[in-house]
Amino acid sequence: MSSTPVSNRKSLPAAAAGEHRLPTIRDEAILRMFSFAFYLTMALTVSFFPLYFNYKGYSKIQIGALYSIGPLVGIFANLFWGLLSDKYQTIKKWLIVMLAGQLIVMLLLINIDTLALLYTLMTFFYFFQTPINPLNDSLIMLTIKDSRKSYASFRVWGSLGFAFSALVFGMLLKQIGIQYTMTLTMGTITLSLVLAALLRDRTGSSSGKIQFAGFGQVIGSRRFLWFLVMIFILSIAHRMNDGFLALYLRELGASDSIVGWAWTASALSEIPVFFFLSKHGHKYKELPLLMIAGLVYTVRFTLVSFVTQPEWIIPLQLMHSFSFGIFLFTALRYMMQLIPDRFRATGQAIYAVVWSCMAGLASGIIGGWIFDAWGPHVMYRVAACCALIASVCFFLTYFRSRDQ
Repeated sequence: MSSTPVSNRKSLPAAAAGEHRLPTIRDEAILRMFSFAFYLTMALTVSFFPLYFNYKGYSKIQIGALYSIGPLVGIFANLFWGLLSDKYQTIKKWLIVMLAGQLIVMLLLINIDTLALLYTLMTFFYFFQTPINPLNDSLIMLTIKDSRKSYASFRVWGSLGFAFSALVFGMLLKQIGIQYTMTLTMGTITLSLVLAALLRDRTGSSSGKIQFAGFGQVIGSRRFLWFLVMIFILSIAHRMNDGFLALYLRELGASDSIVGWAWTASALSEIPVFFFLSKHGHKYKELPLLMIAGLVYTVRFTLVSFVTQPEWIIPLQLMHSFSFGIFLFTALRYMMQLIPDRFRATGQAIYAVVWSCMAGLASGIIGGWIFDAWGPHVMYRVAACCALIASVCFFLTYFRSRDQ
């Protein structure tokens, strides 16, 4: 029985009364289902939106310019929604707002045929879509903070959602036609919106007011900034593969089914690593794990650069498990040591800006230039060099931290 007098309980804020209690089985199940549903939408946007816009008659250059909007908008959007989340100490409410915004944009996109309106609407779509991933990660981190559960045991459901969407929706669209991509996307967004309404909100330990002086000390710390530099270098390699894998497969003569299986293989390969890290990840230091992830990226992209048959990309995509799987889980865990709970959402936003938006822009510009000038084989070797540099940096940082 609680020692808090009944008369005082009514005066407690909602967050103090319930936001920090341990998650129930229902809370965890809904959060996992939300991750699954959100990644259904992510797979559709990554894998099938380009095919949909090609069906609508837009050129490859126009589609490429369209996808460059995402990283640009994401830089502002991640910070904007992250700051709002920290200021008002809520993640759930902003997730609902962003998903509703996406749904409205999808409804408008169906009847849009002019390029200017398409660019405008996709700008709004990315404004509402890109920050959901870091906010979902923040919600998971805050949910598991006082429990024995791991981030990987939740994030694995995102991998399942991505793989399901890439494979099942890919086969479905092949039967009914790529023109129904937006209809499927509205369905997955609606599912995410319903699940978001059922989520239990979690907040940091602050009163809701951002203390910019303290936040500046965190962001201005040499340890945190150096971590972001290393993440940026490694993410350039990762994003080059994300942005140009389909084009590389096309040059090798791959069919649509091979492209779909390549994405599915990478998503499914994450699952065993996430399960392993969810049980045993706490036994290993973060920086050595990040070094290993960088080395696997190096070997993976070096091998990809020598491929001449598109079918060989599929087994090489399975190395995604030991590269991105380790990288994602470990980088987030290490960042938890650098960012206080009250700045969790903003810290996640800055991390997302670096590894997704800034690295996405850099990899698009550098990778596109190398792809056009010297071909995809050279581009993948440059990506392997970036991964090797990041791995060496993680290695040196680890030994320096041991000495200190």
